[in-house]
Amino acid sequence: MQEHELWLTRLFNDHLAGVANTILSWVGLEAREPSRPWTNFITMQILVAAIIMVLFAWLRRRLSVDRPGKLQHCFEIIYNFLRGQADEVVGHAGRAHLPFFGTIFLFILFSNLLGIVPGFESPTMFPYVPAGCAIAAFLFYHWAGIRAHGLGRYLAHFAGPVPLMAPIMIPIEVVSHLGRPLSLTVRLFANMYAGEQVTLVFISLSYLVVPALFMGLHVFVAFLQAYVFALLTMVYVAGAVAHEEH
Repeated sequence: MQEHELWLTRLFNDHLAGVANTILSWVGLEAREPSRPWTNFITMQILVAAIIMVLFAWLRRRLSVDRPGKLQHCFEIIYNFLRGQADEVVGHAGRAHLPFFGTIFLFILFSNLLGIVPGFESPTMFPYVPAGCAIAAFLFYHWAGIRAHGLGRYLAHFAGPVPLMAPIMIPIEVVSHLGRPLSLTVRLFANMYAGEQVTLVFISLSYLVVPALFMGLHVFVAFLQAYVFALLTMVYVAGAVAHEEH
């Protein structure tokens, strides 16, 4: 049994343990403790996904060209910012991939910010969640490259421009690409875990000014890490879809 079970995780384990065990059996896995298969980072991810879906379903019904609300303004700012970054980093093909960039940014942002709410934890402070996001980004930019060039031409990029250098370039490129999801995972996990622990320490020491300052810092780090993750994903997509001039 996990050391600290959040109230939402407890509800899932008390009422939906059978669902989790069934899902695990579909992929040939088994929970360490079948009576408590749900973990905090899984229930927090489900909560984040539910919040995003409910929020956007509510926002969609209230979209207005003439009288946009404050929430619409906020998300228009985020959309315009991400679109500008995609145009700048990826180029003319950036907007075709904007839905993925926006999804990964908002999911990580909401996950990072969830830890500020009492009774919840940021799922990104567990390495499995950043690793999942990193693998998704890894698969997406390779898919984008294959779609843009075709499988043969895309794989040929790994050999470099000079055929004689292929035996050297291919191992270097493979190691470089395999290191990208590791880098994305460690960066996001380390920053969110450290921020969470620092905030908890100062909350235990004081309950007013000092924790508020670190919670403000936590919000800043949450936005920064979501942006860095999305930006690096754009950079990887730009490299994958770029057309060589020679």
